[in-house]
Amino acid sequence: MAPASAPSKPRTSACARHLAYVSRTMTPSPDPVYVRVVHTDRRDTSIAPRDVLIALGVAIVQVVGSVGANHNQSWATPLDAAGFVLLVCGPLALLVRRRRPVTVLLVVLAVTVLYVARGYGYGPVFLSLVVAFLSAATAGSRWRTYPILAVGYVLIVFAVPAVSLAEVPSLLALTGIAAWLLVLLAVAEIIRQRRGTLDARRQRAEAAQRSTLDEQRRRASEERLAIARELHDVLAHSLSLINVQASVALELWDSRPEQSQEALAAIKIASRDAIGDVHALLASLRGGDDSPPTAPTAGIVDLDGVVERARAAGLAVTTVVEGTPRPLPAVVDVAAARIVQESLTNVARHSGGSSADVTVTYSPTSVRVRIDDDGRGPDGAPSGGGGNGIPGMRERARALGGELTAGSGPGGGFRVQATLPLAHDTAGRA
Repeated sequence: MAPASAPSKPRTSACARHLAYVSRTMTPSPDPVYVRVVHTDRRDTSIAPRDVLIALGVAIVQVVGSVGANHNQSWATPLDAAGFVLLVCGPLALLVRRRRPVTVLLVVLAVTVLYVARGYGYGPVFLSLVVAFLSAATAGSRWRTYPILAVGYVLIVFAVPAVSLAEVPSLLALTGIAAWLLVLLAVAEIIRQRRGTLDARRQRAEAAQRSTLDEQRRRASEERLAIARELHDVLAHSLSLINVQASVALELWDSRPEQSQEALAAIKIASRDAIGDVHALLASLRGGDDSPPTAPTAGIVDLDGVVERARAAGLAVTTVVEGTPRPLPAVVDVAAARIVQESLTNVARHSGGSSADVTVTYSPTSVRVRIDDDGRGPDGAPSGGGGNGIPGMRERARALGGELTAGSGPGGGFRVQATLPLAHDTAGRA
């Protein structure tokens, strides 16, 4: 045992090395990501300045163009006040086309049919009908808007001329109007497809943003769990040994003062090492790659270094190594060392045992650690819900794709055994 006044070398614990690895490999938490959810199924229903300009432009074209068209058609009824009112009613209805697209389409169709039925000449009066149809066809269901186009065609070219002064269109005119209506349908479909593509892109972008945010939260949660696990391992192991040694010192203070002094010296060393571990852990978190370990740390390859504190606390620990020791991936090395230390801590705190056997077995695909003690067995071991010891060790093993069992030993006492695989993806992270 080192004297109490022996200076300590700069060291960084295995948890600090592991946390430095975590801070390098886990995505750091960036600035908060705010996801703006766009409701793509709701259109803007307000009257925008653009709508006013469109309605004004349609009104000007219809009024000016219809005056000229009406003069060039000898059969047409001269435009009067009622005709100009009808030419303006359609554009006025377009102002609310975003709010009530189908209703506006029906109103504009009725105005156009009435205009033609009064005998005014054909011309740009159909422009407001085109705008209203495109607005309704691209904003709502096809089955509610496309039939209106066919109804309007029948009314204007067949029904109205039959009951009014309007001229019956020729076969060539009927064919031309039908062709223009097909073009109008094609334009409506193109606009619908374009909007559908844009909506799909927006939805994919929003889904990607939400997925990124969820992934960042998941990684941040994993980082917090890793930090909490490392702090628990450092503090619980050291404080448990300090507690055991303090009990020994108090019990032997009067009868064997020399042994109580040894216990106090062990307390000093354990507390000093724990403080150094915490400082090194915090330095690794703050500095990342800029704060590398200042000295080699004890991993499972240095098995005697891993069990040193337990021996200093008075626990008789026997170590056995089977197979050929070799460097391990950092995460496996840290996990194996932590499982051994936590198991020995449980022996000192709960089992009442005085000795433990630690066996490390190396194989080509895995490393296995086994800890057997001579304590009271499962009845003296901490339950799964009583702390973070066994659940925490099991969590470590599962995180690496391994397994951990804890229960009665073959000769009594308690046994903890963990098998950690040396997978290629784990090895690559060392």
